[in-house]
Amino acid sequence: MNLILFLAGVFLVTFVVGRLLEKIKIPWIFSSLLIGLGLAAYNPFKEITSSESFIFLAQLGMYFLLFIIGFEMNLDEIRKKKKFIIKTTLAIISAEAFFGTFFVHYIFDVSWFISILVALSFATVGEAVLLPILDEFKLTKTRLGQTILGIGVLDDIVEVATIIVMTVLLGTTLGHANVEISVTLAILVGLFASAYLLTKLKKRAAKIHFEGVASFFIFVVFFIFAFIGIGLIAEAAALGALLAGMALRNFIPKKRWNSIDSEIRTMAYGFFAPMFFLWVGLDADVYYLIKFPLLVVAVVVLANTTKIITSYLMGRKELGTHRSIILGVSLTVKFSTSIVIIKLLFEKNLIPLSLYSVLIGSTILFKFFVPFLLSHLIKRWKIKS
Repeated sequence: MNLILFLAGVFLVTFVVGRLLEKIKIPWIFSSLLIGLGLAAYNPFKEITSSESFIFLAQLGMYFLLFIIGFEMNLDEIRKKKKFIIKTTLAIISAEAFFGTFFVHYIFDVSWFISILVALSFATVGEAVLLPILDEFKLTKTRLGQTILGIGVLDDIVEVATIIVMTVLLGTTLGHANVEISVTLAILVGLFASAYLLTKLKKRAAKIHFEGVASFFIFVVFFIFAFIGIGLIAEAAALGALLAGMALRNFIPKKRWNSIDSEIRTMAYGFFAPMFFLWVGLDADVYYLIKFPLLVVAVVVLANTTKIITSYLMGRKELGTHRSIILGVSLTVKFSTSIVIIKLLFEKNLIPLSLYSVLIGSTILFKFFVPFLLSHLIKRWKIKS
């Protein structure tokens, strides 16, 4: 079988399994992750999935997801968040990162610094998964709903900071063999300077005339690939993709945001992202998960317990007992960002296969567990505001 036929089969199975997942409130995109886990157990297509062409497509999926994260990061909106949301976000992330760091360090014998990066990435929230559930129960515009989504938006800063620290680490200590550290740092500074310069040219960008959406889309793709390509020289392609999103959000006129966001999402989620999630699943050690299932359960219990208790302590006076517990359960949802960071760490041999497999396994368990529990609690406690 060739790569094209393999991709055709992957997209067909992703579509079919994705439709089934959507019926139980799980994003369809995770069907590719499940397919990857299946192929990790038995893979008759090793020649294809280990080829440079497939890995290139999968890496593009990762970069486009990072671009979307950067593009959706609204710093103005984050600045407006109330003190309660800011304090709760910091408390929840700090608590989960604290306990997670000790767990990763002592159970998997990973260095303290890498343990902190892993714990921070895994402490963030997948607000994109929560939105459909909140919409179904008409809670999106309520105080509880806005608090949940507000914390999800605010923790984007932690996600970005984690990616920046990680890419700087990779670029300076594990960087390209032929590139001096000073050159690597110069490239990183150049990326930040380019992103900053683009934000200052917003008024001029509004005067540029494009013949339709297609030509404008090509212009945007040029910037994405330019940032990724420059970052790749310093082993910081992930940071380049992220900065491209943040810079273009401030460069592109606001009236064009929706159209370009729609185009990029269609390309990213419709083609590249399934390849990335398939790649993530392929690298997991399914037999290790079967041999040590309690480790996956331990990660889920630790993350859930920490977030629910912290949310209860921070929110019981503001929201009440039931709503503060629902807040904690909601915030245990994970999404693509944490997977991207974990995948990057694994590709650079900074975390062992055992830890990588357990984190991917627990992410999947979160996807199946949280929506059902959240729906049950909202119905049982009759939460309507």
